Amino acid sequence: GGILNPEQLLRIAQVMRCGRSLQGFMTRKENETPFENLEDIAGLIVPLKALEDSIFKAIISEEEISDHASSQLYSIRRSLREKNSSIRDKILQLMRSNSKYLQDNLYTMRGDRYVLPVRAEYRSQVPGLIHDQSSSGATIFVEPMSLVELNNEIKELHLKEKAEIEKILQELSSLVYNNIDAVKNNEKIIYELDFIFAKGKFASELNCELPAISEKGHVDIIEGRHPLIDQSIVVPSDVYLGKDFNSLIITGPNTGGKTVTLKTVGLLHLMALSGILVPVRKNSTLGFFTEIYADIGDEQSIEQSLSTFSSHMTNIVKIIEEAKESSLVLLDELGAGT
Repeated sequence: GGILNPEQLLRIAQVMRCGRSLQGFMTRKENETPFENLEDIAGLIVPLKALEDSIFKAIISEEEISDHASSQLYSIRRSLREKNSSIRDKILQLMRSNSKYLQDNLYTMRGDRYVLPVRAEYRSQVPGLIHDQSSSGATIFVEPMSLVELNNEIKELHLKEKAEIEKILQELSSLVYNNIDAVKNNEKIIYELDFIFAKGKFASELNCELPAISEKGHVDIIEGRHPLIDQSIVVPSDVYLGKDFNSLIITGPNTGGKTVTLKTVGLLHLMALSGILVPVRKNSTLGFFTEIYADIGDEQSIEQSLSTFSSHMTNIVKIIEEAKESSLVLLDELGAGT
């Protein structure tokens, strides 16, 4: 029963148009390579062209409703243009006939009503309704009596226009609601396809590969690269774990890349388990881990930060209690030093 605003309706129409275009794009042409999974997903989109067309015909932008949204709105706005033209002609005549009483030889607006800037000392010479005065008090903004009825008619037309726009938005909102299941379903499918294409673009840009997945937790990363480091300067890492041994200690000097290597191992596994190709060389293997635990600390003195040290110890104790054979555990800066 609610009413969507023009911006919301436009967004819905744009998503529906996007879905229809996407479905057309994913429809295989003759002699094209089949991508059956993607085609099946896109095939679930329900085209809603009538809904799209109704919204795009009625709404020009987030701020503007089209004159052609309804015959009633077109009629109201035509009357408004005629009335505004008439009142401008009338006020120009009044300006000429009262020019000696005016502060400036121009008219202005106060609250959607046409008014004249009359000098305060000549207030009695221009009969009408006072709407405002300047901060200095030297100018009084008067609506001449001969304009009152015309201004009232314009005000009434503005109210009719507002009511008609509300009616149009209500009707369009009802159209959306009548198709709400298809609208929501299309949105989910578009998100899914967008995510798939984003993963493809990401994999292409970083030269990613599809690794083998070991159910036994064997890890053999060949030239694994951290995906968030500039690929032109990142140093690849080879990591082997889980087959001949299941614990690996990484040592080396400060800024030697130990933490980055640990994070790379964890991140590559999370990516692969989320269905994202990973930046490694061909024939790399990642383990199928049911949990990945990490406690990434910083080199520090126990004396300087006992509370921080205690929190790390709490994390590590919890990890030891919960970790199983199918877990990957990453611990950095254990205790106080490298």
